[in-house]
Parts: sequence; C-alpha cells; structure tokens
Amino acid sequence: MTPPNILFFHAHNTGRFIEPYGHAVPTPHLLRLARSGSLFRRAFSAAPSCSPSRAAFLTGQYPHCSGMLGLAHRGFALRHPQRHIARLLSDHGYETAQCGTEHVHAHEKGTGDGGLYDHVLTRDHSAKAADVAPVVCDYLRSKPKRPFFLNIGTQQTHTPYPEPQPELYSAENPDHCTPPRPFPDTPALREMTAGFKRSAREMDAALGAILQTLAETGQDANTYVFAFTDHGLQWPLHIGNVGEHGNAAFFVAHGPKHFTGGHTFDAMVSLMDLLPTVCDLVGLQPMPWLQGKSLLPLMDGTLDRLHEQLFFEQTNHAAYEPMRAVRTERYIYIRRFDERQQLVLPNTDDTPAKQDMLDHGWQAQPRQQEMLYDHYFDPDQQNNLVDRPELATTRQQLRDALDRWMKETDDPLLLGPVPLPCGVQVTDPDAFSPGQQPLITGT
Repeated sequence: MTPPNILFFHAHNTGRFIEPYGHAVPTPHLLRLARSGSLFRRAFSAAPSCSPSRAAFLTGQYPHCSGMLGLAHRGFALRHPQRHIARLLSDHGYETAQCGTEHVHAHEKGTGDGGLYDHVLTRDHSAKAADVAPVVCDYLRSKPKRPFFLNIGTQQTHTPYPEPQPELYSAENPDHCTPPRPFPDTPALREMTAGFKRSAREMDAALGAILQTLAETGQDANTYVFAFTDHGLQWPLHIGNVGEHGNAAFFVAHGPKHFTGGHTFDAMVSLMDLLPTVCDLVGLQPMPWLQGKSLLPLMDGTLDRLHEQLFFEQTNHAAYEPMRAVRTERYIYIRRFDERQQLVLPNTDDTPAKQDMLDHGWQAQPRQQEMLYDHYFDPDQQNNLVDRPELATTRQQLRDALDRWMKETDDPLLLGPVPLPCGVQVTDPDAFSPGQQPLITGT
C-alpha cells in the first residue's frame, strides 16, 4: 500500500475567529473542508507565541523542551533539529517540501527552512498567500514520485491587515462587523475586524487553490490535510497571553481514513498531537520524547477524551514574560513567574486595538500573578476566582498538577528567571513596541 501524503497548512495568528466556528468571517474553503472532514472545537497551541508554538507542533514537544523559548528570528533555536517532523519523515522515505512561514530556525527570516527540507518552494521568499499558493500548486502538479510531506505557512492573518474591500465583499464592511471576544464594539475595532476578514479571505483562497489542485491531480485520495493556525489572534489579550484566547487555534483535518464524514469533536486537543498522529498514519514508531498524543483513538471512537489536562507556556515573546498554565475541561489555572506589576506592552503588537485599550485605561488594570478561571461561567477570563474559598481544593489540585508537570519536563523556570542565551535578543519589558530599540542581547 502506498504511504499517504501529509500536508500541513497553517495560518498566522488566526485563533478560531473564522466561519467554521460560527463567526461572520467567510472562509468557504475551510468550511467545506470541515463539512467533509473533522473539526476540532477545542484545539489549543502549546504557546501563545509564534516560534514556540510552531516548534511544538513540528517536534511534538513543549517549547521549553525543544529549546524554543522565544522568537527564532531573535536567535532562539531548536535544541534537537533532528526531531523536526521534516527530518523524521525524510528518514522514513518521504520527500519533504516547505513553503512560506516556518519561523523556527535561529536568525533566519520566517520563511527559512533550516536546511531540513528536500525542497523550498518560494516566490521571492514571500509568505503571502497569493505567492504561496501558485508555487505549491506547481509542485503538486509535478506529482512527486515519493510520498510527500508538504509544510505550508501563510503570512495571513498577521498584522498589519490589508484594507478591507466592502465594495467587492460585503462581509468586509466595518459597519457590519463585530470585533472578536472579549472586545467592545467600537468604530476602531470594527475597522480592524474588517481588515482581518480580508486577510482571512486571502488565506482561505490559498487553501482553496491547493485543495483544488490536489483534487485535479488525483492526489487528494491519498493525502491527509491538516489546516490550523499557530495560536490566537494578534490582538491584545490573545497573542502573548496563555489561556482561552491566546492558545485558541482553529484545527480542521481531512483524509482518506479517520478524518472523514464532517464530524465535530469537542474534546480538548493540542497542536502537539499532530506529530504523534502523523507517526500513526505513516507507520512510524512513535519516539519516546513525544509529548503529544495521537488523535486516531479519538477519531475512531476508542476514546471520547484524549487529554484530562493541557499545559500552556510562555517564556519570551518579544520580551521576557514567563507564564505557565494548566487547563481542564472546566477550569484554567495560570501562574506568572516575574512578580512584575506593570503590563509588558511590547508583547502586544502596535495595533488599533492596543491603542484603543490604552485610551480606555488598560494600564490601570491589575496584573495578577495567579489566576483561576471557570470556562463555563467566564469563557473570556475576566473574573479571577483564585481566592474563592469554595474553590480551594480545585486551586490546590491545579497548582500541584502544574508543579508536577514542570518537574517532569525539567522546566528551566524551576531554577529561577530564565537567562538569555548568548547572542539571543529580546525587547526590554519596559518598552512600548515589540521591536523598540535598543534590544537586550544575551551574553
């Protein structure tokens, strides 16, 4: 039997703010894929930051275990590049190709491949969806002679968003937009939402072209497609914040077996589950260092729940802001490790949403060191229950679970503040913007 092809298609900073999750953000190709494949309603990234999240789904390890404690273009690197999915599948007989954003290779642009792939598909090193789709489609039309692993990352929906086109696409009329949760309905945020819709449309169009080419070339019958995003939206309270919004990820899968029939799954899953799943699909013995779980028992009905707990982390985004969290079906417990009282503003991108929040007194809001939230009654994480006496047992159980996980995974935070590796750069936490100079350089 011919081994299946594996295709990863990942968007940038999209969260779940798209049509298959009930939002008025048209993504017809993703919706069609979900209706014929599998939709995961509670999928989460391991980190709410680009490189750490991507390292996690490409290696199946938590960011602090893979070594990706911050942004790759600032110098953070994989500790064991040989654990990258491209290297593993190449050793298993696969042809490997990369196109667009990957963002896990030290000091390289986001489109760098680290020398791990057989082919780098590129149009002027662009990760824009309109440049990614044609070169990927050309590759698919070449009909690779071996089973392939194709890793595709679009720049969309990274900010700055393009100007909306309401005269062509009525959904992009700001007057008829509603900002994502937990934001208020203001003119500035409606305008930003309209721009996001165009960006999501462009990302979805690229996926549509790729899916159409798979079908036209007859390769869809033996290809597993995994479409997802790296983490939450590039808005305040999302990117750079562990929890429901920062770690939220859309995730749709489709394939010749297992991921068929238009089924929706409410069980918690992690993007770290991708690599163990691929191992199962291609007949590769799972490696002992994998920290995710294969999705196949969930798909085939052997299990109705894959994880009792998920763990999230951030050490550095643009700036140092260490956080760890554990999530269950009902609660999430979050702990900071810096004792800082002020917001770390450079970990929020300079967008209209950031300025709108600052104009309304965001900096005066308390920055809590320990948090406990109830998903059912407080899905936006606005009411901290950590001091509620009736939840003392729950709080202690989750504290213990987080401590145990940190010890089992040898989390560097156990030794105190995490030092910056030599030559690696981060932004001063007291700065305003992510790229504000001078940067702090590890020595």
